[in-house]
Amino acid sequence: MNSESKSIVILMADDDVDDQLLAKEALQESRVTNILKIVNDGVELMEYLRSEGKFASSDNPWPGLILLDLNMPRKDGREALAELKSDPKLRRIPVVILTTSKTEEDMLRGYDLGAASYLTKPVTFEGLVDLMQILGRYWVEFVELPGSDKQTD
Repeated sequence: MNSESKSIVILMADDDVDDQLLAKEALQESRVTNILKIVNDGVELMEYLRSEGKFASSDNPWPGLILLDLNMPRKDGREALAELKSDPKLRRIPVVILTTSKTEEDMLRGYDLGAASYLTKPVTFEGLVDLMQILGRYWVEFVELPGSDKQTD
């Protein structure tokens, strides 16, 4: 399947503005046709997914993948992941932890909470471009995801 033929919405939860911009640029540079939406922390992530707070009046595209940083203010990635995976309407969305943390404890806890993958942020822009290209192709071309409509039970 050609990556040009379909795309998914990637929802990134990361409080670091530089990382947000780098991810956006890396996704564009990778030429994988995915849509990147960005929220700043776990609170905004849950509001986006539930169409609450500042996202209440907008029709947010349903994500096919969530990129989740662990270390964020207000509600960190661990708390957001636990809340997301305990919600029947949200738990089917694949979550890839993308963080600077290399601790085994964070990795084990992430997988225990239901993360699909645990990736350490690359230190170079080129590494991030490669990662975004691989992630984009993998989740678009190879993984079968449920429909893009908001899932209900």
